[in-house]
Amino acid sequence: MKEYSTFDILGPIMIGPSSSHTAGAVRLGKISKQIAGQGFYEVEFILHGSFAMTYKGHGTDRALIAGILGMNPDDERIVHSFDIAKENNINIVFSASDLGYQHPNTVKILFKYEDKEDFYVIGSSIGGGNIIITNINGNELEMNGNKPTILLKYLDRKGVISEISSILAKDQLNIATMKVTRDKDIATMVCELDDNINSSIVDKISTIDKILYVKSINPIVR
Repeated sequence: MKEYSTFDILGPIMIGPSSSHTAGAVRLGKISKQIAGQGFYEVEFILHGSFAMTYKGHGTDRALIAGILGMNPDDERIVHSFDIAKENNINIVFSASDLGYQHPNTVKILFKYEDKEDFYVIGSSIGGGNIIITNINGNELEMNGNKPTILLKYLDRKGVISEISSILAKDQLNIATMKVTRDKDIATMVCELDDNINSSIVDKISTIDKILYVKSINPIVR
């Protein structure tokens, strides 16, 4: 039998009206921004399923924008997120599309940059403010943002996992979970830790041979 937490039953502390359509949407926006990075001039939110049908009525649009602006689900500025994005010269676009076999509350968040290629994140709000990220720029994975997480993409070779584990151990960081998926010679790793990650860890891991991408994400407030 599944165990339920207080968050599953009551939902998170949030600006409403819905934990799935509002609080979860904020978290999706915020974690996507952490993954994509800064410097984007436009963000397109491609909505799927229930998100596409009800996003205006449930405030999902304002919530998603608030997330990419770095807000938390209980931030009173969420209601003004459209205006704040405009003040920060970020163009906002909403569209609807069938994203295939996905949870009904799913969004593809497309970040556009002047000086580098577009970057997208696909994620779903699965209830009670909980989320799951399922795709990062074409790489399928699963992460929920509840633990400090290191994301890596690298040319697959023997010894990479051992080298990463050694760096974490030397900094006294304990691995909670680690999942590696492979697509031909490219590996994607999602490594959850028990403690928050500082920038020096990312710097050390980035020096490992054949690393293509590394990003750290500390827990997203629920």
